[in-house]
Amino acid sequence: MAVHDTGGPLKAPVGTNILSRMFDVFGNVIDRGPPLSEVEWRSVHRSPPPLSRRSTKSEVFETGIKVIDVLMPLERGGKAGLFGGAGVGKTVLLTEMIHNMIGHHEGTSIFCGIGERCREGEELHREMQEAGVLENMVMVFGQMNEPPGSRFRVGHVALTMAEYFRDDQRRDVLLLIDNIFRFIQAGMEVSGLMGQMPSRLGYQPTMGTELSGLEERIANTDAGAITSIQAVYVPADDFTDPAAVHTFSHLSASIVLSRKRASEGLFPAIDPLQSNSKMATPGIVGERHYRIAQEIRRTFAQYSELKNIITMLGLEQLSPEDRDVVGRARRLERFFTQPFFSTEQFTGLNGKLVSLEDALGGCERILADEFKDLPESALYMIGPIEEAKTKAKAKGGSPATPAPARPAADPTPETRAEPAKGAA
Repeated sequence: MAVHDTGGPLKAPVGTNILSRMFDVFGNVIDRGPPLSEVEWRSVHRSPPPLSRRSTKSEVFETGIKVIDVLMPLERGGKAGLFGGAGVGKTVLLTEMIHNMIGHHEGTSIFCGIGERCREGEELHREMQEAGVLENMVMVFGQMNEPPGSRFRVGHVALTMAEYFRDDQRRDVLLLIDNIFRFIQAGMEVSGLMGQMPSRLGYQPTMGTELSGLEERIANTDAGAITSIQAVYVPADDFTDPAAVHTFSHLSASIVLSRKRASEGLFPAIDPLQSNSKMATPGIVGERHYRIAQEIRRTFAQYSELKNIITMLGLEQLSPEDRDVVGRARRLERFFTQPFFSTEQFTGLNGKLVSLEDALGGCERILADEFKDLPESALYMIGPIEEAKTKAKAKGGSPATPAPARPAADPTPETRAEPAKGAA
């Protein structure tokens, strides 16, 4: 093909006029909207912010989503990995975070699709428009059918835009990358085309440097923060794969979505035992938050061990202490469900944003058995814990009413029939 020399590096458009638009790697508008005007063009090759400008304080980035804020708090200016297969709610979770970022943090969101299918990009654009979050958002795509060089550089284009909003506009930016593995894969293809000697498992010898060059630009400075959530594909579910190992070394939190929880109707379908965060230490989140989170994890771990006994022998064969643990775990599971703003049109439930203090207070009260006599269904799909009593009264119950034989959102087969025996 004929090559046209522009006399300069690859450049990306920056400015407030890029908001609500969709771009390719060259900065061309691909949303069939009017042409771009009054924008500045900047090189996509930029150095990470110097250490002297970086914030040394570790701050928690509140999402307004209970299970994330309590068990796997995200770092402001940090990087979180989102692991999950198709249909478990990755896109819905990303959409909700964009909504909360724009509506409640007065920030900007940038979605970067690396190796995405054009169908997924079109669907996401339409969903964002319907959810009303497109106005403060930019979308950049290097599609699956494009050359590897395009997929390899599209992340740098998105970061250049993010850096403009952080440094020039002094705004907090939420950068969503789907999928970071495709960036490594594109680098591998480029490396092969250049005739470089392959490294382990055929990966490029420069993989660590290339990934660091992208990830290190995602940082918290004195002007603002770029907080990133990255979907991570793990090849053949092998967590020792070099691509996965290099990616994990950059992440400060891991959010694992579970198909089992999604099938049980427990949305967001986040697995509380597999997900973790480096921020969940007493020195960062505080003693109270750390103590509550550890107690919740312990309760879920005990419940997980007791499930086999419940399946074989029934709930009534458990000791009173173990029954209390099961009750607490099931109520916590339901309290961690939450109606999203981005799904209001599908569920008919108003979205809820829950502060960290309300989420911690609710968990503390459930662990103290304050809601032991409320039906489990009263805690399903609510915001703050106070709504549980209101919901129970609205359904004709009262705080003193024992749990019904079959709670409204009772998903697990092993416990569906057993509460009835216990109640009898």
